[in-house]
Amino acid sequence: MFFVWCGKGRMCEKCVISRGKINKEYKENYMLLNKFLGFEPENMKVKTEIVAGATTFFTMSYILAVNPMILSTTGMDKAGVFTATAIASAIATILLAFMAKLPFAQAPSMGLNAFFAFTLCQGMGFTWQQSLAALLVEGLIFLLITFFNVRELKLKSIPTNLRYAISVGIGMFIAFIGLKNAGIIVANSATIVGLGSFTPTSILGIIAIIMSGGLMARKIKGALFISIIAATVVGIPLGVTQIPASWLPVSAPNSLAPVFCKFDFSGLLNFKMFIVIFSLLLVNIFDTVGTLVGLADKSGITRPDGTIPRVREAMMSDAIGTTCEAFLGSSTITTYVESASGMAEGGRSGVTSFVVGVFFLISLFLSPLFLLIPAAATSGALVMVGVLMVGSVKKIELNDISEAFPAFITMITMVLCYSISDGICLGILTYVLVKLCVGKYREVTPILIILSLIFILNFVLG
Repeated sequence: MFFVWCGKGRMCEKCVISRGKINKEYKENYMLLNKFLGFEPENMKVKTEIVAGATTFFTMSYILAVNPMILSTTGMDKAGVFTATAIASAIATILLAFMAKLPFAQAPSMGLNAFFAFTLCQGMGFTWQQSLAALLVEGLIFLLITFFNVRELKLKSIPTNLRYAISVGIGMFIAFIGLKNAGIIVANSATIVGLGSFTPTSILGIIAIIMSGGLMARKIKGALFISIIAATVVGIPLGVTQIPASWLPVSAPNSLAPVFCKFDFSGLLNFKMFIVIFSLLLVNIFDTVGTLVGLADKSGITRPDGTIPRVREAMMSDAIGTTCEAFLGSSTITTYVESASGMAEGGRSGVTSFVVGVFFLISLFLSPLFLLIPAAATSGALVMVGVLMVGSVKKIELNDISEAFPAFITMITMVLCYSISDGICLGILTYVLVKLCVGKYREVTPILIILSLIFILNFVLG
């Protein structure tokens, strides 16, 4: 039922446009929303979708602080990365809104940004320009895989338990980075690593972690974002948060020039880069598909046969977003599980994701606020993301040693080798060798054999 307010302080008969009917103007608007964003006026409300979009954004907006912080450790311009993060997230999420018409949001992956900074650049010695070239190639391959609908073949080639182990290992790796950035865990010549001293930075990190855990335990919406902002404020009297002179929270968007299209394709000639691109693609597909399946189940849109409507379009928006992100100068895009917060508010259509995309565009003008945040203030978000990802460990078959052992190797070597790709390689190698030792030849696919030989060659060549 729709009304026009007459301004007399009451609802008169002339104010009623059409009791029980939608007038022509509203019909046209709803037809457009239905056509482009999948909005169904019979079952949905625009206000609810807007609130849902705002909820999702504030729940996942921590990425605007964390992603520039992580990637800037490679030498990338922090302000440029912030702009790239916001624009690419907006592009991918708005594309998802129009293409898939689903209430999901996309932004740089918390696992793959760590892969970029700490495995590719710090661990393997590639420059960030060479790493961006690898992301571009991975994005283009992801586009082709999605276009030709062959992602299932790649998914089925990796054992289910190893998929879960990869997710758990990345979670542990991210949490380790959070503890390291706060100075809670430091290098120790006697024990390799150990507890750090009580410094203003480590104290702020502890406060951020406790605050993040407490807020999430109380199921406060936007808990990670709130904890980051609160820790940043606490960091001011501690001397960790540095406020520049004449600082203002609002400004024009920062330039992309320092990171835009800064590709160096010379690194692609390195054999190790093949392993890198494969690992990126593997994690990206698992991350995206796993999140889409989980969110579809929560939203109730999964079909009786277990398929998800317009999942190909959702994957395509992810692939396009990843490719755009490489050009803009940031890390790989994925679908965010935090989308569930907006769905809990009633978001069911592409209107929700469109609103999220608009908020990402608005955030471009708030860069001084996000760039003020110190690394220690984000440690709580990193640790709690790790906690959430470790939840997949309960899905691993631990009663069968031939399954549990490779999964364990995958998880622990990611942290101890400080490398996501090494964890994946060693996990797959262990799986193949153990299965062959116990005579379970049928569980070792030809693709796993080929990958194992490639991984061995990779380690031999050093």
